[in-house]
Amino acid sequence: MSRLKSVDQETIRVLNQKKILNLIYRNNTLTKQEISQKLNISIPTVISNSKELIEQGFLEEAGVAESTGGRKPTILKFLPYSRYSFGVCVTKDKVRIILANLNFEIVHEMDFNMPEKLKDFNDIICKVSENVEYIINKFNIPYDRILGIGFSLPGTVDEKNLLLKNVPNLKLKNISFKEFQTCFKFPIFIENEANASAYAETFINFNDIKSSLVFISITEGIGTGIVIENNVYKGFNKRAGEFGHMTIVKDGKKCNCGKKGCWELYASKKALLSEYRNAFDDMNGTLDDFLKRSKNDLKIKSILDIYIDFLAEGIKNIILALDPKNILIGGEIFSYKDFLEEELIKKVFKDNSFYDETQCNIMFSSLGENAAVFGAALLPMESVFFLNDNVI
Repeated sequence: MSRLKSVDQETIRVLNQKKILNLIYRNNTLTKQEISQKLNISIPTVISNSKELIEQGFLEEAGVAESTGGRKPTILKFLPYSRYSFGVCVTKDKVRIILANLNFEIVHEMDFNMPEKLKDFNDIICKVSENVEYIINKFNIPYDRILGIGFSLPGTVDEKNLLLKNVPNLKLKNISFKEFQTCFKFPIFIENEANASAYAETFINFNDIKSSLVFISITEGIGTGIVIENNVYKGFNKRAGEFGHMTIVKDGKKCNCGKKGCWELYASKKALLSEYRNAFDDMNGTLDDFLKRSKNDLKIKSILDIYIDFLAEGIKNIILALDPKNILIGGEIFSYKDFLEEELIKKVFKDNSFYDETQCNIMFSSLGENAAVFGAALLPMESVFFLNDNVI
């Protein structure tokens, strides 16, 4: 019985430290009295736990505030450079690597192109490892201040067992990241790209917390991350959110997953670009080229309208299935927000008796194309800010 009580007290102590750290992270500086009031914990508890956080290097005392009577209160300040994290975003075309501090300020970033025909994923990891070591040496960062390296991956992921289970668009299956641990001198974390993006949105944008959220990542394919009460929902088999492979056209185009008519074949960035290239017999044309002409070229505008129709249909299905308060759209399509947003929102809510714009917010990600890589960098930081994984 005494041992159980000791464990409980230790858990409470650690939990209080996480709460204090989260609060000061979101406010940058606070007095001990303000922390006590906001968290409803005693001043002695704040003093003892903040002392430990100072010893760990996360906080520092930064002077005193004006007195409201009695001794002037001590100000505590959050130190974002006390720890670092690496985030890696892997897509079909490119691998992006960032070093971020605890405020998600990018200290340095590098990238390299994916090979056209990927034969061995180990080659990618080796190149990531080389870039990571270069960054560490460049900034002379001690290894004990690096929390780990997180990978945002375009497929189904078992994060507990560090297993990349299936990536249809890269034709990869059952890649064990445990085998890559020897390539790094700190822990590895992995997550599905859309889940990582959703997680980043809920944590980093704390001034507008979105506790009921679906993040739609539109790139080579389409992935969705689901957040319920600030927890990422993954489902029983760790593959919840594969809306990119819901059937949108019966007996439609053949997908890499083996099915036909998948949503991502009609509403991904790749799908839109393919439609333009085929329509104009221009295999080198870019989305930038086509969309800049969309206001004056009726053929280009027609293709864009059809694309938005397909995108809207998928979003309607998601709203009916999950009833989220917020839908955020990100990924590589974010760059073309100005061509899509207004018309997309109109199409989602047009001729609809189930829901309206007051019941579901549809917007583009405020993190832009950084959502996935920030989510990857956040994975190693979980142990700093949270007691338990925010996953259901």
